[in-house]
Amino acid sequence: MISTRRQFIKISTVGLGGAAVAASSLKLAHGTGLFGSDDDEQINDLKNKRFPTYCEVCFWKCAGWTHTNDKGEIQKILGNEKDPHCYGRLCPRGTGGLGMYQDEDRLKTPLIREEKGGKQVFREATWEEALDLIAKKFKKIKADNGAESIALLKHGTPGKHFEHLFEAFGSETVGEPAYAQCRGPREAGFAATFGSWIGSPEPTDIRDTKCLVLIGSHIGENMHNSQVQEMAQAIDNGASIITVDPRLSTAASKSKFWLPIKPATDIALLLSWMNVLIYDNLLDLDYIKDNTYGFEQLKEHVRNFTPEWAYNITNIKPGMIRKTAREMANAAPAVIIHPGRHVAWYGDDTQRERAMAILNGLLGSWGKRGGFYLKEGFKVPKYPHPKYPHPKWTWRDLAKDYPLAGMGLTQEVIRASIPEESGEHKVKAWLVVGTNIKKSIPHQELVNKAIEALDFLVVVDTMPMDIVGYADVVLPECTYLERYDGIRSATNREPSIALRMPAVPPKYNSKPGWWIAKQIGERMGLGEYFNYEDFSEVIDWQLQQIGSSLEEMQAIGVKNLPRKSGSLYFAEGEKVNLPTNSGKIELYSTELAAKGFDPMPLYTPHAEPEEGFYRLIYGRAPMHTFSRTANNPHLTDLKDKNTLWMNPKVAKLWGFETGEEVYLKNQDGVVTSFPISIRVTERIRWDAVYMIHGFGHTNKKLTRAYGKGACDTEMITNVKVDPIMGGTGMRENFVTFIKDSGKETKA
Repeated sequence: MISTRRQFIKISTVGLGGAAVAASSLKLAHGTGLFGSDDDEQINDLKNKRFPTYCEVCFWKCAGWTHTNDKGEIQKILGNEKDPHCYGRLCPRGTGGLGMYQDEDRLKTPLIREEKGGKQVFREATWEEALDLIAKKFKKIKADNGAESIALLKHGTPGKHFEHLFEAFGSETVGEPAYAQCRGPREAGFAATFGSWIGSPEPTDIRDTKCLVLIGSHIGENMHNSQVQEMAQAIDNGASIITVDPRLSTAASKSKFWLPIKPATDIALLLSWMNVLIYDNLLDLDYIKDNTYGFEQLKEHVRNFTPEWAYNITNIKPGMIRKTAREMANAAPAVIIHPGRHVAWYGDDTQRERAMAILNGLLGSWGKRGGFYLKEGFKVPKYPHPKYPHPKWTWRDLAKDYPLAGMGLTQEVIRASIPEESGEHKVKAWLVVGTNIKKSIPHQELVNKAIEALDFLVVVDTMPMDIVGYADVVLPECTYLERYDGIRSATNREPSIALRMPAVPPKYNSKPGWWIAKQIGERMGLGEYFNYEDFSEVIDWQLQQIGSSLEEMQAIGVKNLPRKSGSLYFAEGEKVNLPTNSGKIELYSTELAAKGFDPMPLYTPHAEPEEGFYRLIYGRAPMHTFSRTANNPHLTDLKDKNTLWMNPKVAKLWGFETGEEVYLKNQDGVVTSFPISIRVTERIRWDAVYMIHGFGHTNKKLTRAYGKGACDTEMITNVKVDPIMGGTGMRENFVTFIKDSGKETKA
């Protein structure tokens, strides 16, 4: 759009203070209001009411009720007691979702990049102008390079609306950070073992377990709602908790055993556990014979991986390895080696997850009470539309070097956007929806190169996140409390569906994602794919196909459906029948072997830090969802910055005390933009430091988040990519400390 270098533009008051027009005074296309009626007052007339929703603050999507007062103002959000995702109780993020709606730093009106006086700036634009420009540019890029050259980078519920738009105009070039940067390795590892993905929520039967093993899985800090509640229930019932973590996490503090493992050595511990289970005869061999494939190969494979071998690698004493292995065996099959969530760590993560899956297989926990239940979902009927055109190439072509990639790899979309990095398939434009890739994607040098090379960049977001400053067009999306979205349907013990509807009109000049996608589609001549005036029509049609209605769901919010696939667990003595090549639990993976990978996990040593450097570990806080909530007025009251956990030995060596501020410098010489306060604590190993992800924002228009804490993403310049599915291992980075950003500090 502008031939000069794409400059980062700080959002001015043009985009944050103007155009404060509520949707109740606006009419959209075809004279239809946001709520599926020509009379938006149908919402405003409902006083002291509650409206069903499901949360967008994190991926758990707990269903709740948005309560308004007699002035039609949102007062609070409470959980829906019928919802199996939350059992009627919301976490701090869920109740704090109101802050997303109230945040005065929200994007308020469309913005277009232009050059003024030799400087690139944003100017306010009408929706018609912004949408017309996007359609014009997309059509031109499609004509010149093919629809596939326009990529969608997405996260969250609104991404589905834009995925429909992209498929309608012929592009399946999609990247989603939630896969390669988060849960992809576990899906590949468990699928290679049991034939199916774990999915979300995970089918872990925590409430009935006798032993829960957490390997870097911070239940309680990652706030997976129903799992946190079930874990508390399991503890009350006397379940043993084993936590493997270099840090004494909240979960570790509630555990019977805390194993402060040396970072990057998890596979060695997992292999030694297998050795103990097999060679100490702690397994149900009849179960193994009937239900697994490759046991003899695995037995020989782990012969030399004794606890004594693992001790020299992991720093976990042999006696503790044997004791915890027996703890699991005594609880079997009511035992869970939890697959975790953010598991892209070291580059060998599919194999690490494979090892965890194998342990579950050996202990017989798959499909057993207290282990992993047999999940069941419900497929919502698709609203009728013409057949999508067939693209010439898709995200699969970009991910061809990673044979088990199950979703679009964001980093490969980024590489395809850089002329010197791209291959046969080139990306010319992005539409970024609900994901701040300047904070979520490692190796920011490549991200910056890609942004620089793009012909066109559109960002749809509720907040002026970092990526917004690089856009050609910015479209302000309203929050989840102000819009309809697709019906939530997720696998669980029993299927359920949940409705999200607007409780209030959108603030300012923001619009719902479904409306934005529809408007772009219609301007590109794709109106037949958007054959509805309001998205509530789509929802009502879908609900009527399954014997419900929009009216019913508006009244109840959540509808629990009966299981149709049979029992929640395999019966005693019943043989498993799984969608693997062998039909059994594959301890030896035929799929991995066929694709040239190790069929059973191996431990490979990882890089060690230089003197004076420490491995950087990161996580999350229960009141925040990474960078997404760092500016939320309700949640920043609970935590407004991160701190750096440092072992007392390290603090003494450097002469640091709790509360001191330091800058971090990584192994490649990159220094954090802001300092971070030190927290001296015995709860972290001496060879690592820990910080919470999502802080250290550089945009001053995020008035509560700017300059608060340090950004771990800045430190992640060494990325180890998983060769099996393309996950980006981000824990192979090491940091040292600088008291002043311009001066070195030495121990």
